Amino acid sequence: MKILVTGGSGYIGSHTCVELLNAGHEITVVDNLSNSSEKSMEAVKKITGKDFTFHKCDILDYEALTKVFDENTFDAVIHFAGLKAVGESCEKPIEYYHNNMTGTFVLLRVMREHGVKNIVFSSSATVYGVPETVPIKEDAPLFTINPYGSTKLMLERVLSDVALADKDMSVVLLRYFNPIGAHESGLIGEDPNGIPNNLLPYVSQVAVGRLPKVNVYGNNYPTPDGTGVRDYIHVTDLALGHLKAVEKKANVPGVHIYNLGTGQGYSVLQIIDAFSKASGKEIPYVIAPNRPGDAAICYADATKAKEDLDWVAERGIEKMCQDAWNWQSKNPEGFK
Repeated sequence: MKILVTGGSGYIGSHTCVELLNAGHEITVVDNLSNSSEKSMEAVKKITGKDFTFHKCDILDYEALTKVFDENTFDAVIHFAGLKAVGESCEKPIEYYHNNMTGTFVLLRVMREHGVKNIVFSSSATVYGVPETVPIKEDAPLFTINPYGSTKLMLERVLSDVALADKDMSVVLLRYFNPIGAHESGLIGEDPNGIPNNLLPYVSQVAVGRLPKVNVYGNNYPTPDGTGVRDYIHVTDLALGHLKAVEKKANVPGVHIYNLGTGQGYSVLQIIDAFSKASGKEIPYVIAPNRPGDAAICYADATKAKEDLDWVAERGIEKMCQDAWNWQSKNPEGFK
């Protein structure tokens, strides 16, 4: 297939590009590089030995995006492009709603004008808010507690309405949990701008000496060690989930919703301990106050993806931490 990948130079996007190319698909990448580096695209070419076209393009730019579609024929779109920091979304809600919502509206308009009927959307487990029960199934109640999550949930509804209006449209909504790790080559990995928002890049930057210590938010949750429990998934497993989704559901009309997770939860302290073992380094941490809205326990029921997409997460927490450390130790300053 010929696939357009929006936001393809980012963390999850670049790993998905690797798996798409390895599977024999042709890709075109658009990214405005607001939170990523074009160096990741060179690394993808090195890993796969395959070439592809990259456009520095903001999906908010209708004319520029139209030009990309005019010059290519696409069978499907995998849509990653968007702002993604929960904390920042609370500080800049207007920017998040404008970028994530309007950018997707522009993309859908250009897809419609060019007859592209297949889209895989990068959603998130944030659409479940604070879950009432675990493991979380796809039919769990949906509500959000921050603007970032709200943009994901609103776009799920927009995309569902688009599929309802166009009976030939295939929409896949992938709700993923906590992606960590890096490609085993160490050539691409997570490289957030500024202070990391997510646990593992923060831990890895402490291990490499860029940050002094990890803040553990709360140790009084009803969990084995009192710290929050989350479902961490290797980014390569996540990328393979996108590959399966586009291969299995392209030209299958309707809305297809899947959790992508391991179905197993690990606490913050378990992650710190696993990363300490992987890196051979002491990871200093301090207990900080609980953050409002944080769930005690959150992990997926990924049975539907296994049954419908023939996909299952195969890499365990040790491999996740080993690969994350391999990336960070080889690239202490990321792509910079």
